[in-house]
Amino acid sequence: MNNVEEVPSPSLLIDIGRVKSNLQRMIRWAGQRGPEVLRPHVKTHKLPQIVQLKLKAGITKFKTSTIAECEMTAEAGGEDILMAYQPVGPNIRRFLTLVETFPDCRFSTIVDCLEIAQQLSDEATRIGAVIDLFVDLNVGMNRTGIHVGESAERLYRFISESPSCNAVGLHAYDGHIHHTDPETVVNLVYEAFTPVWEWKRQIESRGLVVPKVVGCGTPTSKLMLQNAPDCDVEVSAGTSVLWDAGQPTFSPPMDFENAALLLARIISRPTESTLCIDVGHKSVAAEMQPPRIVFRGLEDAEFVMQSEEHLVLKTDFAADYPVGSVLYGMPVHICPTVALYDHVWCVQDGLAIERWPVTARARQITI
Repeated sequence: MNNVEEVPSPSLLIDIGRVKSNLQRMIRWAGQRGPEVLRPHVKTHKLPQIVQLKLKAGITKFKTSTIAECEMTAEAGGEDILMAYQPVGPNIRRFLTLVETFPDCRFSTIVDCLEIAQQLSDEATRIGAVIDLFVDLNVGMNRTGIHVGESAERLYRFISESPSCNAVGLHAYDGHIHHTDPETVVNLVYEAFTPVWEWKRQIESRGLVVPKVVGCGTPTSKLMLQNAPDCDVEVSAGTSVLWDAGQPTFSPPMDFENAALLLARIISRPTESTLCIDVGHKSVAAEMQPPRIVFRGLEDAEFVMQSEEHLVLKTDFAADYPVGSVLYGMPVHICPTVALYDHVWCVQDGLAIERWPVTARARQITI
């Protein structure tokens, strides 16, 4: 970066040109069906500027996890927003407030139990609204969702028959499918989703209407679009817009560019073979075992320790890095890394040109 002396460290850099290139790669996944089958997750970036770049590329559908992400996306111009997180407690009212506040935006959310579907229906009736609901299916991750079968059909039928709800489809997240071999991933996708396709056909034969299925994370999205028997599937890859060092270790080969890097500096050389860098737990996602970040030129460095604001690496090349040296590192997990920063630096043509607030980092914006 040509004006690195103007940027303090640690800072998160977003290369706007690479973001645009990654969006075009995602659109090429869709082939003739176009960006209509893409519903990228905004949790990776939480930035209205990237939502707007997606809109300019023709992507109008979005997936979120929080009310704040919904609000940010709607404010940025998003037209169709699925909150893929079953609302409970006060979030039921907050979700309906979104519907009231942004009447030109189509909001939907997911449910996996009758109790919450009933509460959402009651709240929608109270304010005179009709809300779109997906039934959330468990396809093997065992995090949320209901298994296909009689209970799921009762839930879908309840939504279909509720005057304040629209049954708009099925949501099925396959976050447990991780493998670098494309053929293995295809087999795992078939194993997870064949029961979904079969059950969908069964309930449609009994009079229910299932317009679409929303599913897949980054590792499986491309292969799902190539192999799904149902043309009404939408995929919700999120990491692909920024990319990170972790995805290639558990995903089939993809040609995305690293659009997000951490700018760091060496703050000490405590021994002849160690470097202390200003990237601690509070600067990069640390939920996994080391390495948590891969620095250019120090890919083979040995992890020694990491604390809140310090990272110590051991390398035979420590003498080549005087105190104050600039490093660029790719986080292993970009999504929670973004959430650690109140702003990011937008980089264009090798220059950091402006700071973007990470708007949806907040748990609550106004709603």
